[in-house]
Amino acid sequence: MTKGILGKKLGMTQIFSENGDVIAVTVVEAAPSVVLQKKTVESDGYEAIQIGFDDKKEVRTNKAEKGHSGKANTAPKRFIKEIRDVNLDDYEVGQEVKVDIFKEGDIIDVTGQSKGKGFQGSIKRHNQSRGPMSHGSHYHRAPGSMGAVDPMRVFKGKALPGRMGGEQVTVQNLEVVKVDVERNLLLIKGNVPGAKKSYLTIKSAIKSAEAK
Repeated sequence: MTKGILGKKLGMTQIFSENGDVIAVTVVEAAPSVVLQKKTVESDGYEAIQIGFDDKKEVRTNKAEKGHSGKANTAPKRFIKEIRDVNLDDYEVGQEVKVDIFKEGDIIDVTGQSKGKGFQGSIKRHNQSRGPMSHGSHYHRAPGSMGAVDPMRVFKGKALPGRMGGEQVTVQNLEVVKVDVERNLLLIKGNVPGAKKSYLTIKSAIKSAEAK
């Protein structure tokens, strides 16, 4: 069964392992997430729990949000996500999901919103190669051929300049290095998507058997 919690990216640091190796880790604040709703096959067509993280200011909430969170006896939340493939019997509406559901060595998947880069050229956006930068070359950082002449159009999927980043990204099979229950912190090996203070969804890895 899947385990999951919501959190906020605080930044990166490094710690030392027992054998002296330096490990780059991402620090995630995973304060208790509240179960707002249980979804069942009978009522919704699938099984999932809806959890919320980080209280929302009352002035920024509407009547529907207040009513929905009121059923769980909690404040409206800024970040709400669903976790599927869970054992519904283990959860109740209003229950807090805490960071101690994970332990050191667990393999997880982390989903977040990648940093927005704005409008970028094809070299940065698609990792294309540039032309020669010497004298006489009129091709430096252009996107290259638009395709064959005969179709008289550019095919869909052609790697061209455009907006880069700001998309939902999932990094799979990351390792939990340390769990700080007192401060609600998760230390995750490597980097995760998003800027500092951005929200993350942390779930047990769907390919954990392959990772191990």
